Amino acid sequence: MSTAPSSSSSTSLPVSPSPARLRAGAERSRPAADPVVRSLGLLIVVNATGNGLFLAVSMLWFTRGLGYSTGRIGLALTLAGLCGVFAAYPAGRAADRYGAKEVLAVLHVLQAAAMAAFAFAGTYPAFVLLACAVTAGSRANAAVRSTLYAHSLPAATRTPALGLLRAVNNAGIGAGAALGAGVAAFGHHGAYQAAILANALTFLLALFPLRSVRATHPVAEKPVTDRPGGSRRPNRSASPGRGPGALGDRPYLAVTALNAIVNMLYVVLEVALPLWLTGYTNAPRPLVGVLLVLNTVLVVTLQVRAGRGATELPAAARAFRLGGLLTALACVTAAAAAHRAPAAASVILLAAVLLLTLGEVTSQAGSWTLGYALAPDHAQGAYQGVFQTGISLTQALGPLAVTTLVLPHGTTGWLALGAVFGGAALALPPTARRAERRRPVPDP
Repeated sequence: MSTAPSSSSSTSLPVSPSPARLRAGAERSRPAADPVVRSLGLLIVVNATGNGLFLAVSMLWFTRGLGYSTGRIGLALTLAGLCGVFAAYPAGRAADRYGAKEVLAVLHVLQAAAMAAFAFAGTYPAFVLLACAVTAGSRANAAVRSTLYAHSLPAATRTPALGLLRAVNNAGIGAGAALGAGVAAFGHHGAYQAAILANALTFLLALFPLRSVRATHPVAEKPVTDRPGGSRRPNRSASPGRGPGALGDRPYLAVTALNAIVNMLYVVLEVALPLWLTGYTNAPRPLVGVLLVLNTVLVVTLQVRAGRGATELPAAARAFRLGGLLTALACVTAAAAAHRAPAAASVILLAAVLLLTLGEVTSQAGSWTLGYALAPDHAQGAYQGVFQTGISLTQALGPLAVTTLVLPHGTTGWLALGAVFGGAALALPPTARRAERRRPVPDP
């Protein structure tokens, strides 16, 4: 038998939400209303425009400007990728110790210097060293910037805000790539150098919006012990926080590994699909550029929306699973493009990129929440460093994997790759639940 509400509750007036709750709700629905997000967005769009410019002209500069063969460039970039794997974790540790904002500022200055030197790399050993420095700086920057997001964006609004920032990043890269296309059309030695120096300058220009980002610097408190007489003092011999560090947190490492596997979708987009299209299908070659533009436009359009429903761990795990399964379906679809007429192959590959992009925006939204929510606040730098190291490994080894294990085996290779994506997607939710149960508990 149900009970009727009391008279006091039935006649009470509705309580108006406080201004703080209204402001938080507005920022959750409109991340751009947050001044911190606006500052971060300005930082990102400046830097991303330079990165897009560099991506568009770098290979032309390496081959035509510096005169290196594709084989020597490939070797240098492979070594650089391996160097980048080892940069994220120590950079994250430094962010925990000195503050993400401060470490990111130092990195920007160092990256500007290394990038500027790229314009004058006169010898191959210098080119290899600079490639390693630039790539290591990029990986370190990713880890520290992820830590800055943890220290400057509230957990409740972080995932939608990151969706907006990612859309801004893609728009900046697209704008920079368009500028780079103009430089490439000009085709002059000095124009390539000027483009690379302009990219170096963007690292310094990004320091201005960085100054206005308000960020905390969480520090784990030392356990407190009693002194004789009732006074209390920190126990400096004890380690801060409970639980293992980032490298010893096995559940978090498992989530990192699964995230790294699904993040290989970028290798599929940038390496596997272009090579598959040009070497194994009858689709027209210019379609490669169309596929990349389609991906960029869809990410800019859909990423914010995809992030709105993945702000809590269970929803984030489900989003990641869906994204991984969509990526697996994209691989199956791409496999069907072989031995088709040009028009049919083109339609199939466009459908594959559509599925891949839906998988990308959905899995990324889940990945952000998982990476932050499963890490202790005082060690976000180290944990984000570990998370980024997993991504760096797939970026370094993924091209070799798809060119030797997937593409030579045609349809079978694509189906096997889809099975890997699907398996990682299905394994993530139970792994995340286990990581949540064993999450380190901060000291009271």
